[in-house]
Amino acid sequence: MRWDRLFDDLEGQLEQELAAEEIDLGAEEERLRLARLSLRDRLAALARAETAVRVVLRDGVALPVRLSTVGRDWFAGALASGAGSGEVVIPLDAVASLVVEDAALLASAAAEAATDLSARLGLGFALRDLCRRRLAVDVATVAGDLHGTIDRVGRDHLDLAEHERGEPRRASAVARTRLVPLAAVLVVRW
Repeated sequence: MRWDRLFDDLEGQLEQELAAEEIDLGAEEERLRLARLSLRDRLAALARAETAVRVVLRDGVALPVRLSTVGRDWFAGALASGAGSGEVVIPLDAVASLVVEDAALLASAAAEAATDLSARLGLGFALRDLCRRRLAVDVATVAGDLHGTIDRVGRDHLDLAEHERGEPRRASAVARTRLVPLAAVLVVRW
């Protein structure tokens, strides 16, 4: 009789230890999954939910943006209320921080690593699209703000034909053309 109670007690202790070990293993797997999660993956999850975030750039400027697209090293979206209208492209390297509602932040932590085509498209791809469309853009850089039309986009730079706001890009309207390193770009707005 005593042996039965002893074995029952040992069996209960073993089950508790196995359950605790399983919980610890699950927590460690979650920590490893989160360790592999990139900022780009979190932004992609927020973009799928069309979440509005407050993007704080390296120069301290904060922009409310409703995310729409996320590339390899950039994201795009529409400016949310209070910041005017327009669309923006922001390099990930230009971001100092993101302010996100708690529920959306937690949901983005459940994201998986992206494998879609946009995960392979770099900042140059997005800027070449603006170049093809010949849109007048505002380019905020670490050295100040510029306005003009993107003429060309290289691997690590762009050519910006500067002209007056509201003027179409014509040779006679171009004041100067600047070579702007992509590393200096904080945001492109149109």
